[in-house]
Amino acid sequence: MFRRTFWFTAGAAAGVWATTKVNRKLKQLTPESLAAQAANKAVDAGHKLKDFALDVRAGMVQREGELAEVLGLHAPVDGELPAQRGPAAVGRGKPAQITYLHGGKPGGKSHRKHSNTEQPRGEEPHGEHSYNRNEDH
Repeated sequence: MFRRTFWFTAGAAAGVWATTKVNRKLKQLTPESLAAQAANKAVDAGHKLKDFALDVRAGMVQREGELAEVLGLHAPVDGELPAQRGPAAVGRGKPAQITYLHGGKPGGKSHRKHSNTEQPRGEEPHGEHSYNRNEDH
């Protein structure tokens, strides 16, 4: 009698253990769980890549310092940023000057405006075709 009770209890315990083990594995293989695992691995890889880039940058700065010391290139460090160059610095405070390409008057479909500043919203920079990749064509 005790023998049968022991083996019945042992079998029931093994069945419960196997059922929970299988259910856990099935939950790990759901699409949501797999996506979460992939996202976690991608985040970890991003952190490792960032740490690597920071290590490379620190080594680069250290080596540049060593080379500058050996070559005698000690430039004074200026705390200010250099003056801004490019289209944003041209004509500050002045309205953008517009030149029409291909000659002619403004408003025609074949004429394109060329400006040294950003186009206002709603206007297309080059003719009648939009360069928005999200737009249905």
